[in-house]
Amino acid sequence: MVAGWEFFDKIYCISLAERPDRRAEAAAQFAGVGLADRVEFVVVPRHPTDREQGCYESHLQCMARGLAAGARRMLIFEDDIFFDGFSAAALERCTAFLAAEPDWHLFFLGCMVKSSGRTPFPGVIRVRYRSLTHAYAISGRFAERLMARPWRGVPYDDFLRDLRDERAFALYPSFAFQSNSPSDNERYLPLDRVRRLLGGLRNLQKLDAFYHRNRWAIIGAHLMALLVLILAI
Repeated sequence: MVAGWEFFDKIYCISLAERPDRRAEAAAQFAGVGLADRVEFVVVPRHPTDREQGCYESHLQCMARGLAAGARRMLIFEDDIFFDGFSAAALERCTAFLAAEPDWHLFFLGCMVKSSGRTPFPGVIRVRYRSLTHAYAISGRFAERLMARPWRGVPYDDFLRDLRDERAFALYPSFAFQSNSPSDNERYLPLDRVRRLLGGLRNLQKLDAFYHRNRWAIIGAHLMALLVLILAI
């Protein structure tokens, strides 16, 4: 086991019962980063009427299992997980931060954000979360709070986004991405096709992180280019 993963008391991966192919792919990904003996697959049936409700309740099911086992720190993955650029050093920076930060709520190993800011820890940023829940850590105390919020018709990503939680952090650069495996959610198939045309979620996630990390430099460069163009005219 790679040093760093032992920081987490329980590690789960959500997978639809009808997708043994994804479980096999995810298992290979976990083996590549030293997690083969730690991940517990939470195999769930497809929700009969609402895929979003099924997703939401699956994440809460993982939290319920962890809390019942006395876990204070949990990792939750989805079975389309893909690791790229993983390093034990980055993982140790992540867990060192979490150990030193007593009141963290969420820590994303990869996600889309609305904004980000620096922390005193290299490789760790504070984020305003936007979307993607394929790889994140959650504290037991915060999981208890979410468990008190059953499904109310809001997709899980949107639910987390609308919390506007100020105790959410992320690894930078990320090493956990969603694979290019086709979405199981029919509602998002058109969006899924667009993402594929743009290079897949891995590339989009990297571009999103780069933009928010270098936002002012990028804006400044565009303003300078515009000024040069105006002067040339």
